Amino acid sequence: MSELEDAWAAGLAEAEARARAHGRTDVAAYLALRNSNDLIRRIAGEWLLNMFTTVAGEANRAGAAIQISTQDTHRFKVGNASMVGSLLSLGSGVRKLLIEVGWPRTPRDGFIRGGGLACGNIRHVGLKPANEELRLVLDVTGTPTWMVLKGQGTHTGPSELRNLPKLHEANVKKHVLILVDDSRST
Repeated sequence: MSELEDAWAAGLAEAEARARAHGRTDVAAYLALRNSNDLIRRIAGEWLLNMFTTVAGEANRAGAAIQISTQDTHRFKVGNASMVGSLLSLGSGVRKLLIEVGWPRTPRDGFIRGGGLACGNIRHVGLKPANEELRLVLDVTGTPTWMVLKGQGTHTGPSELRNLPKLHEANVKKHVLILVDDSRST
């Protein structure tokens, strides 16, 4: 976690404590929910990026030579909203696979259309049909789950989100295979 995220979490905890001390249970409940959601977003985002890094590492051990880089202060658009988060870049020759994860941090950033806690993109540079948009939702059991929207720019409501396919390790392996597959042209 970055120093800024540490400071943000500490600030939220302090604001929640002040709200409780002043009898503002409504504000305290909101801040507790916000803190809980931020923790879910952070852990789910790290899980997604780690999954891609692990699969790329396995491919490298099998001879793929994928270059891996990360950027922690990444901004990207989903619809009209700005997501703030991380970017994982996997490169193989001239090909690139970009994995973006983030969520709006301030009111000016907008909101996630159709609900969800966070957004992600899996983008194959030069191979747009292989791209996928992701949405982090809580499934019916309350478990954070990355759902796969086919193609970017798809707007789906909260009830439809839960009926979309879930992202699994097989999806991640498929994307890394597309990256290293020499028979495809970009």
